[in-house]
Amino acid sequence: MNYGEIKNYDIANGEGVRVTLFVSGCTHHCRGCFNPETWDFSYGRPFDAAIRQELLQALAPDYIDGLTLLGGEPFEPDNQRALLPFLKEVRQTLPSKNIWAYTGYTLETDLLSHSRARCECTDEMLSLLDVLVDGEFIQAQKNISLSFRGSENQRIIDLPQTLAAGRVILHELTSEQIRMRGK
Repeated sequence: MNYGEIKNYDIANGEGVRVTLFVSGCTHHCRGCFNPETWDFSYGRPFDAAIRQELLQALAPDYIDGLTLLGGEPFEPDNQRALLPFLKEVRQTLPSKNIWAYTGYTLETDLLSHSRARCECTDEMLSLLDVLVDGEFIQAQKNISLSFRGSENQRIIDLPQTLAAGRVILHELTSEQIRMRGK
């Protein structure tokens, strides 16, 4: 797997201060995508052991709330296979950090049911995430006032509660986050 970018102090892609990994490779090709260069699976640099260690070090400080995976598409099967061992390492070495992932796939129809995105890693990868922002970006539903998502069809899902309940449970944003987005 390749990655296009790493942001060490990101406040736009999840709650708090985050380390964000933009993976390469996406087959959605959403109209109006903010990051179309990452559609190419060979874009960027290899996601190797040195980069994984660099990310773990960037995640370590107390003021970093967690990790966010974006793309490209983290749930392309080849990307899942590369990300799963890294996510396990994050959980093992930094258990207090939360993990968000953005996907153009829809949880119920693409990740929990038979689809081209589902592979031998999907269930375990989902089990390691705290929040999943799902759904393709739809230009006609773009809304810049939304917190942590680009179009109205996208959902911010509390993944542990959703997997335990067997139905989608949305992640609750704080009133401060909602208020700040409205300004």
